[in-house]
Amino acid sequence: MFEKLRATEEHFEDISEKLTMPDIISDNEKYTALMKEYKALEPIVEKYREYEGYRKSEAEALEIIEESGVDKEMKELAREELDEARAGQERTGEELKVLLIPRDPNDDKNVVIEIRGGAGGEEASLFAGSLFRMYGMYAEAHRWKIDILNENATELGGYKEISFSVEGAGAYSRLKYESGVHRVQRVPETESQGRIHTSTVTVAVLPEADEIELEINPVDLKIDVFRASGAGGQHINKTESAVRIIHIPTGTVVECQDERSQHKNKDKAMKILRSRLYDRLLTEKNEKIASDRRSQVGTGSRSERIRTYNFPESRLTDHRIGLTIYRLESILNGDLDEVIDALTTADRAAKLAEEN
Repeated sequence: MFEKLRATEEHFEDISEKLTMPDIISDNEKYTALMKEYKALEPIVEKYREYEGYRKSEAEALEIIEESGVDKEMKELAREELDEARAGQERTGEELKVLLIPRDPNDDKNVVIEIRGGAGGEEASLFAGSLFRMYGMYAEAHRWKIDILNENATELGGYKEISFSVEGAGAYSRLKYESGVHRVQRVPETESQGRIHTSTVTVAVLPEADEIELEINPVDLKIDVFRASGAGGQHINKTESAVRIIHIPTGTVVECQDERSQHKNKDKAMKILRSRLYDRLLTEKNEKIASDRRSQVGTGSRSERIRTYNFPESRLTDHRIGLTIYRLESILNGDLDEVIDALTTADRAAKLAEEN
């Protein structure tokens, strides 16, 4: 590990030097790429230097302890310094192991989130709306930008489905754990008997792909336009502004009718299509990812779930890591960090175990 860290430090210094060169500064593409790598390596190098500082302190303390002409009080101080140095080495060594876990290359990407009502009819659609609101408030707290790409609203204010993008630093790294089936247990607003119903909503979190990463051949696309429509007559217009794009090789279908401009709807539909195809490409490259995704997103049935929202008990349970929190209202108001931090920690621990 330390041989790798020494090489990383040398590479970091090399990048640092290059970033001062006029020919690099004048080349925006090269400078941006190098700066991105510099920032990714910086926390590793800083932690390694901290570790090396403790190693140096340990060596100096041992030298004083073993030296014959040093008085008793000085040796006692050296022993205290030795204990601190060894504890520091142990702590920073563990932190370095975490920093050296291979990073998900998609972590810095923006995301496209698709929420669909599953089992439960109108109640599932209403909860899809609650989840959209939750992610919207979470994004606002992190100063991320949300843009609705497509929506199929219901008359009661829910969504049969809604797709939206989240733009901001580290959006995918935080939201990727939300992919899966979310189960809700509550008394529906439409229920007069007061009985608790169980419904499900599926959430898919897709890393946003740009045109450089994923080139789509125009001949592989079938593009149709039609008149937009919505619940209760909403969004209806007399022009053919809605867009449907079919990716012929994969059979992927995307519709977008949220905007009144055909051009804007086409742009948004292409964003969703590109993200879906990029996600498909990732799963094909890694069978484990494909397996995880099937178990997370599933079909929306009650038996396939990653999380339960129980309203009578004000309880959220994440079944993947056995986490239970009794403050459901604040979580649905966007206070998701405790849940996401726990999932991140569990993910890192699992990866560390695999490395060892």
